Amino acid sequence: MNTPDETADLSPPATLQVGEWRVVPELNQIGRAGESVRLEPKAIELLVYLAQRGGEVIGREQLLAALWPGVIVGDNALTQVVTKLRKALGDTAREPAYIEAIPKRGYRLIAAVRQLERPQRPQRPELAQRATAPADVPDAAPAPLTPPTPQAPQAPPRRWMTSGALAGLAALGVALALAVAAWWTQRAGDDAGAPDVARSSSSPSAARLPTVVVRPIEAIGEDAEKLMARGLTADLVNDLSKVVGLEVVSAGTPGAPPRPGATVAAGPAGRRYDLGGTLQSDGRTLRLHIQLAESDSGRPLWSQRFERELRDLFAVQDELVRRILEQLPIKVSQAELSALARRYTRNVTAYEHFQRGQAAVQARRRAQNLLAREWYWKAVELDPAFARAYAGLAMTHALAYQLGWEDEAALGRALEFARTAEQMSPDMPEAHWVLGFVETQRRRHAEAARHLQRALRLNPSYADAYALLGGIKTYTGQPADSVPLLRTALRLNPDAGSLYFLLLGRALYFVGDHEQARVNLEQALARNAENVEARIYLAATLHALGDRAGAGWQADEIRVIEPAFSAGRWLATYPMTDRRQQERLEQALRQFGL
Repeated sequence: MNTPDETADLSPPATLQVGEWRVVPELNQIGRAGESVRLEPKAIELLVYLAQRGGEVIGREQLLAALWPGVIVGDNALTQVVTKLRKALGDTAREPAYIEAIPKRGYRLIAAVRQLERPQRPQRPELAQRATAPADVPDAAPAPLTPPTPQAPQAPPRRWMTSGALAGLAALGVALALAVAAWWTQRAGDDAGAPDVARSSSSPSAARLPTVVVRPIEAIGEDAEKLMARGLTADLVNDLSKVVGLEVVSAGTPGAPPRPGATVAAGPAGRRYDLGGTLQSDGRTLRLHIQLAESDSGRPLWSQRFERELRDLFAVQDELVRRILEQLPIKVSQAELSALARRYTRNVTAYEHFQRGQAAVQARRRAQNLLAREWYWKAVELDPAFARAYAGLAMTHALAYQLGWEDEAALGRALEFARTAEQMSPDMPEAHWVLGFVETQRRRHAEAARHLQRALRLNPSYADAYALLGGIKTYTGQPADSVPLLRTALRLNPDAGSLYFLLLGRALYFVGDHEQARVNLEQALARNAENVEARIYLAATLHALGDRAGAGWQADEIRVIEPAFSAGRWLATYPMTDRRQQERLEQALRQFGL
């Protein structure tokens, strides 16, 4: 997790002259010779940070820690901000006049910097109302994942807090997330309605669960090896997550080594272990090295090298999972071991096609979605009983409907493929998750929740299931209940990308915690700048905070991303069923002429 740079100047930065640009940080704006450009907050923060250290080479890790304090983000987030800043400045990476990249070291600002003035910090209306707060109590900067959980849709009164109070709230948030996780793990039987967080309770035994943090397996080689490493990492997470009495956390993006210095949010108070390794293959032979170590001490517990023919991939996976479980302080039944050994395909080529589909579908782009569909079909042609490939096909059709690429008939095809996957493998959590996703798009939220509950009983550490359940809570008018579910999802999969932050920001917007909603929605956009839904909610949030200019800028960005965007068409397929929230969203969209 990134730690803030203690040397950073947190007072309002002065208006600066950087090269030929006048920089006004308080307005997120730069200008020159009558031209004015509004920047995203992270871009202006980066520019000011570099300007305050004129000419100094700043490492990527330092920049990540300064721009995203206390938040886990990937290197691509910084790269996107640098790219946007260069574009705004009219700069290029090949012939830089402003931002120079120093290979293997970081970035530096090479333009001349001059301080012009230090403006007074403008007060937002809600801050002005706090003027009677004690003067000796410091202003606490908001953190994306630690706001107090509201108990009702009305916004609670905001008060100045000491650092001790903030720490207590953070601990309360973690405890609440653990209580929810324990409740889902132990709960039995289907519930026709959406889950009721209010009924959750903590369990002493659940609080002592051992936790395995699965680090991405590092591929040594070409793209094919990276694809296989991504698949093996994901399968390790899925396999270990199905074991009762064990919590599994996915750390980092599968297929890529973990970013140095990144940590995973603390989970239950039991023993913690790190699992990682390397993979190499020449197309015929698989060389895999896996290590298990204690998280706190770093003491290695177990290490093993596998060198087998590639066609023995699934036998290696079975042996690997069994050997890992032998090292952990848990009892695994023979039935559980037998269930883990049931792979959804034994065709290595079909598995490779499936992994290519998985990589493509995550892009959330139309061309990539169609490509993913082709890969899944190739996998099915090689293995007609490959349930996970059918679940993948269902996802491509559901996404095509959700993102407006195909009409409602796509939902029917998605439902058909998802039910096929479930019939083939009723004990496969992914099949129930996809059914939950499809039923959510059909606005059958109670049925969606039933499938997600089933997925969580099969896989108690299934982060995506917690996230989608949280999303359903917001859709049905219970956003306060979304927050602990989404925090659990973020703890189990802290590098999940933009979606989890969007869902959390959306829930916080509807409960009235607009400042925390803004922070999380900005985190969502830092990971995916083309996420239209995140921009819609950020525009609505900024408008609620009184920042009409910022809200208008977000609306302009939506029109750039989707020139034909229509609020009416978007809302027509949006799966929100709570009428009050629909009206609130419609009113916000009208403010921006969308």
